Amino acid sequence: MLGIPPTRFHRMTADAADLSSLPAALVDQPIERVERDGVEYVLLGTAHVSRASVDAVQAMLAHEAFDAVAVELCDSRAHGMRDPDAFRQTDLFQVIRQGKAGMVAASLVLSSLQQRLADQYGIQPGAEMKAAMDGAEARGTPVWLVDRDVGTTLKRAWRSVGFWQRFGLLGGLLASVFDREDIAEHEIEKLKQSDLLESAFSEFASQSEPLYRSLIGERDQYMAARLREEAARHATQPGRKVLVVIGAGHLRGLATQLREGHDDPAATAIALAQTPPKARWPKWLAIGLVLAVFAMIAYAFHRNTALGADALWHWVLFTGSFAALGAVLAGGHPLSVAAAFVAAPIKPFRPGVPAGGISAMAEAWVRKPRVGDFETLREQIGHWTGWWKNRVARTLLNFFLVSIGTLIGEYSAGVHIFRSLF
Repeated sequence: MLGIPPTRFHRMTADAADLSSLPAALVDQPIERVERDGVEYVLLGTAHVSRASVDAVQAMLAHEAFDAVAVELCDSRAHGMRDPDAFRQTDLFQVIRQGKAGMVAASLVLSSLQQRLADQYGIQPGAEMKAAMDGAEARGTPVWLVDRDVGTTLKRAWRSVGFWQRFGLLGGLLASVFDREDIAEHEIEKLKQSDLLESAFSEFASQSEPLYRSLIGERDQYMAARLREEAARHATQPGRKVLVVIGAGHLRGLATQLREGHDDPAATAIALAQTPPKARWPKWLAIGLVLAVFAMIAYAFHRNTALGADALWHWVLFTGSFAALGAVLAGGHPLSVAAAFVAAPIKPFRPGVPAGGISAMAEAWVRKPRVGDFETLREQIGHWTGWWKNRVARTLLNFFLVSIGTLIGEYSAGVHIFRSLF
C-alpha cells in the first residue's frame, strides 16, 4: 500500500511522563502510543487477573478522552463476560455432534486457570477488559472487539505443531491447571510480560516458533488489522484517539504492527481468521489400519469360516471393550458404557459422530447437567477429581476417554488378528 504517512511511535513510562499530572494508578504501567493514519492509538498493557490493571484502565479513561475503546476480546468471550449465565444455555449434544468438544474443553481449562488466580485475590478473570467496556459504555464511547476468536487461535496453534508436541501441550496445559500452589501477587504482575495462552504453554511457546506465532504473533497482526479496519470505518474527523486495552505480552508486537504494517487490513484479518485444514495423514493412517484389519478378517474367512468368525469376534471384543473401559474410567452411566461398546466396533461402517460422541451423548441424556453443574464447572475442573464430580466435565471426559479407548482397541485388534493368521 502506497502513500501511507509516516508513523510516529513512542513509549510513555513514568520516566517520560510528567509525574505531577499522571494518575498514581498509571505510574510504571506499560503504555505505548502509536499515531497512524490520523489516529492516535494509546496501548495499555494489562495482566488478565490483576487489581492494578483494573485501576489502570479506570484511571486512563478518567485521565484522557477517547473516541473509541478497543479490547483484546472476541465476540464469544465478550458475550460470556457480559452475560456469565450464558454458558448455562450450552447444548452439549450440539457441541459433541459438531466436533467442538475439544475446543470447549481447552477453553474451560484456560478459564479454570484464570479462575484459580482470581479466587486467590478476589478479582474475576478479565476484570480489566470488563472495566474497559463498562467505562466506555458509561461515557457513550464505542467499544471495538479486536481479538481473534479463541477457538480459531487454539485450532491454529494445535495444527501448527507436530504430532508428538501435541502430547506435551496437553500435559503442560493440564499441569498449569492442576498445580495447587498459590501464586504470589507480584508473580501475577509478571504476567504483564506475557499472554495467558503463552503462559499456559510457556515452555513450548518459547521453544516452538510456529506455536508462538499462532498464540502471539498472529494475534498481534490480526488485532492491528482490526484496529485499522475499525478506524477506517469510523473515519469522520481528524485527531481521533483510541484506547487499546490488551495483555501486555502483545504490547510491543501490536505497536510494531501498527507502525510498520502496510498490508490490506481487511484481507489480513480474513486470512488470519481462517482455520487451517487438518493434516490428512492421521485420517488416512486410521482408514488404512481399518482396511488392513478387515482385509485380514476377509482372508481369515477365505481360509476357514471358523477362523474368520474368530477374527471378527476379536475385532468386536477389542474395540468394544477398550471403548467401554474408557466410559467406565470416565465414571459413565451403564447406558453410556453400553453405547461405547456397541458404537466402537461399527465405527468403520458409521461415518460421522465417533464412538466417543455417541457415548457422551448417552451420558448427557441419562445424567442431564443441572444449572449447578454449569455454575461450578470452572471451579471444579481446577482439581482433577472435579472432572468426575461435575456432570458437564464428566460428559466431556467420557468423550475423550472413549475415543482414546476405541483407537487403542483398533490397534490391539489388528495386532491380535495378524498374529493369529501369520
